[in-house]
This record gives sequence, structure tokens and C-alpha cells, in this order.
Amino acid sequence: MNQRLTGIALAVVCAALLPLAASAAPEGADATANGKRAGWSASVAGMYAPRGPRQASEAVDDAAGARRTSEHCGPEVISPHGIEAQTCVLTDGPDAWARTYYRNATGGGIMPVLSLMGPGGRTVRAHCAAEPGDEPAVCETPREKARGEVGGYYAIAEFARSGEAGDDPLLLRAGSNSPVSGSS
Repeated sequence: MNQRLTGIALAVVCAALLPLAASAAPEGADATANGKRAGWSASVAGMYAPRGPRQASEAVDDAAGARRTSEHCGPEVISPHGIEAQTCVLTDGPDAWARTYYRNATGGGIMPVLSLMGPGGRTVRAHCAAEPGDEPAVCETPREKARGEVGGYYAIAEFARSGEAGDDPLLLRAGSNSPVSGSS
């Protein structure tokens, strides 16, 4: 048999079996090992912190003293109004900032307000405009040099309808929940 024909046949068989093998993965293994989440676009999904036990490569990075961004996130919360959000505190060396990942399925514009609260009552706030649509989005505060222990930082994101009066009711509040446990 011709080697080219064998190679092409092998490629076709692999292409046909790859989706089958991927669908046979155990439930719950929805690509969280590589940072991607089902239902989220790759650009936003890749920004989530992987869950689960630390990998051996992380231990090597720690031993080598490599600098990398660590992310401490609260739970994903969903409002009955159609907003999904998860809020995180991020640290990279001496820098700290907050990030919230969200979806706006309300059918109208919303105004996320993200606050990073640090030791000594220091607060950094970011206002982000969110258009209607079911696409994932991200809002971040500016990076700042951490003052005091980075474990003392908290983040809260609040979502309200974007209106002129500014007194619209709160639709959802999502927080990082607990302090960052050291700088890993």
C-alpha cells in the first residue's frame, strides 16, 4: 500500500476519533485543567484560575522563585435578573488589583462597579459600562503596589441597571469572599 495513502487514512481516522474521545471524558472534566470553562469564550475562559490541586510545574516555579500572577476568587454567583459574575483579587509580585468576570443577559445595559479594598481602609474603584448581550466580559481595577499584607485585600463587584438617576436597585453583588491566603 502506498505510504501517502496510509498517512492520509491515518489522519482521517484520528480526526474522526478525536471528538469521540473528547466526549468520553468524565463529567466535570470540562477542560478546567487547562483553565478553560465550558460556555465561555477562550479569551475570557483562559483568565480563570485553574481549580484543584497544585501541579508539579507550580512547585518548580515556586522553588525557582519565578514571579507569576496568583488569583483568589469568590464563588460564581447568578442573579434572577440574568447576571452571572465571579470576582477575584489578583497579585503579581508587589502589585494587587481586582477583576470580575461577568455575563449580562438582562436585555439592558448594566453598570458594574468594582472595588478593591485593602489594609488601612484604602479603596480603589472602577466603573465599567456593560452592553446587553450574553457574551462574557471582564472589568478590572488598575494595578497598585500592595500596601501592607496582600492577604488583606478584598474585592466586591456590584451590578445595577445603567440609568441617568444613579439610584437604580442593586441586581447582584459578587465578592472575593475571604482574604488572599498569602502571596503564592
